[in-house]
Amino acid sequence: MACLDKCHCSVDNRRHGSILYNILKNEEHKDSHNSKSRNEDHTGVYGQGCSCGSQKKVSLKSPQVTCKAASAVLMKTLRFVKSVPCFQELPLDDQLLLLRSCWAPLLVLGLAQDKVDFETIETSEPSMLQRILTNRQGGERKLHQEHQHPGALLRNTHEQQHKHTELPSATEIRWIKEFLEKCWSMAISTKEYAYLKGIVLFNPDLPGLHCVQYIQGLQQEAHQALNEHVKMIQRWEHTRFTKLIIVLSLLQSINANAIAELFFRPIIGSVNMDDMLLEMLGAKI
Repeated sequence: MACLDKCHCSVDNRRHGSILYNILKNEEHKDSHNSKSRNEDHTGVYGQGCSCGSQKKVSLKSPQVTCKAASAVLMKTLRFVKSVPCFQELPLDDQLLLLRSCWAPLLVLGLAQDKVDFETIETSEPSMLQRILTNRQGGERKLHQEHQHPGALLRNTHEQQHKHTELPSATEIRWIKEFLEKCWSMAISTKEYAYLKGIVLFNPDLPGLHCVQYIQGLQQEAHQALNEHVKMIQRWEHTRFTKLIIVLSLLQSINANAIAELFFRPIIGSVNMDDMLLEMLGAKI
């Protein structure tokens, strides 16, 4: 197929270079501590009760500690992606499309694997009247600065953009917490995490991909490898594969912007995640 020719990778040559072999070959961490109990009571993030509570904005309770841990997981995630030969053989455009689409789900999978827990606190936001008044005052200052202080106008524009940053809601954080708890309750192994990452990484449904059929084959291979592994290791648990896929489906409800705002804006400020991922993809990490 033309798609495979463009990728310089063929089906016949994938037996020893398959995702089954390469993902496991490049996983460095041993399967340990996966049976650790996660029975702590986490509060302040689920927004239970009325729907208005679930829409309240939240921020990290300990941003320095949590953001540092999340940044380390992001580095490991990019290192994992770059270590998969089949990913490297894809055209650069396809690599970027896949990475932009899956970096947040892969990060959350990494948080689960490294057992990174966090707490959030409600963050007060200005009322509608306060916003209207602030915007009006900001407009008046902008007109004044356009005539007298061009440099100050640029600084004010940056400040206004930062002020209007959308913090994640309690509902968005609830989805992340629920996913983490599900993973921890299932004691997912290192190999299972690797296969799940492969399923997330190779998403053939993204518009604009060149090697759609090849990427689809890689995802199917990851599904099959996970199923075979579960059957071999968990012979008494016939529903585990299905449960893992159901847990993985929870990632569809996770908002990438919420991930960026929660874990990275407190330490890097207003940075375009696409630009940062592109830089990290080309860097030696």
